[in-house]
Amino acid sequence: MELRLLRSFVVLAEELHFGRAAERLCIVQPALSMQLRTLENELGVVLFDRDRHRVELSAAGRVFLPEAQATLDQARRAVQRVRAAEAGEIGVLRLGFVSSVLPAYLPRLIRALRARHPGIELELKDMPTPDQLGALKANLIDFGFVRLPVDDKRVTTRTVLEEPFIVVLPAGHALCALSEITPGELAAHPAFCLARRFAPGFYDEFMSAMRFCGAPLTIIQELGEYTTMSALVAAGMGLGVVPQLAMAAKPENVEIRPLLLPESLSRVGAAWTDLDTPIKRVFSRFLGRTEADLVADEKAG
Repeated sequence: MELRLLRSFVVLAEELHFGRAAERLCIVQPALSMQLRTLENELGVVLFDRDRHRVELSAAGRVFLPEAQATLDQARRAVQRVRAAEAGEIGVLRLGFVSSVLPAYLPRLIRALRARHPGIELELKDMPTPDQLGALKANLIDFGFVRLPVDDKRVTTRTVLEEPFIVVLPAGHALCALSEITPGELAAHPAFCLARRFAPGFYDEFMSAMRFCGAPLTIIQELGEYTTMSALVAAGMGLGVVPQLAMAAKPENVEIRPLLLPESLSRVGAAWTDLDTPIKRVFSRFLGRTEADLVADEKAG
C-alpha cells in the first residue's frame, strides 16, 4: 500500500471536500478521485459516502482513518530518525574512562552532551588506560578518556583536561603545617602512587618530573584506584600523590596540599582509533570543548 494513497485519504477525510483536498495535495481533483478509487479497490471497501452535494466517511472509513494516520506518523518518525542518525544526532556511544574523571569532569561532560545532543545515548565503562587502548583497537568502545601520554600509533588522542598534582595527607601529618609542598619535601616521606601498569606514560612522566627536581619519589605501594589510596591515607597509613580532580570528594581525616612541581600537569585525553561513523564525528567535534567551556555552560544553564 503506497503512502501517497494513505496521505490522500487522510487529507480528504480532514477536508471532506475534493477540491480543497486536491489543493492541499497539490494535485488536480481527477487525480485525487483516481487515487481514492485505487485505495478502495485495494482494500475492497468503500471509504467515503459521497454524492454531488456531500462527502462523508463511511463506517469503514471511520475505522481506517486513525490507522492510516498512525501509519503516516510512523513513516514520518522513521524518516526523521534515519536523517538524525545520518547526521550523528542519535545512536549509542560506548565510552571508557579512568575512574578519576568520574567525580567532576565526566558528569559535566555528560550533562553538556545531553543538552546539545539529547538523542545520543552513552554506555560507560570504568577501565584503566591500557585496557581502554585494547578495547579501542578491538572496537569494543568508541572513545576512551585515558591518562596521557599514550605511545600507540593506532590511537589518536586529544587533551581534554589538565590538572595540577596534589598531595593527600592524613590529618595531623607534619606536612599539613605547610600551605604547599615542594618535590623535595614530598620525597622525604614514602608515598602511595598510581601503579605503572594502569597508566605507563602518566607514571613515567610524573616520576621523571620528580627526578628532574632532584627528588625521586619513595613509594610505599602502587595502587590501582585513587579511592583506595585516599582511604589508606585517611587511615593514617601514609600520604599519596594524585591529580587534583581525583580528590573532588575529600574523605574525612584527610588534608590536601598543592604539589609545586614546575611545568608538570596531569593530563587526561580523549582517545579513538577511527572516526568512521557520523555519531563518532559529532562527538569528536564536541570534544573540542574545554573543561572551562563545560564549567561555563553549567553556570549559564
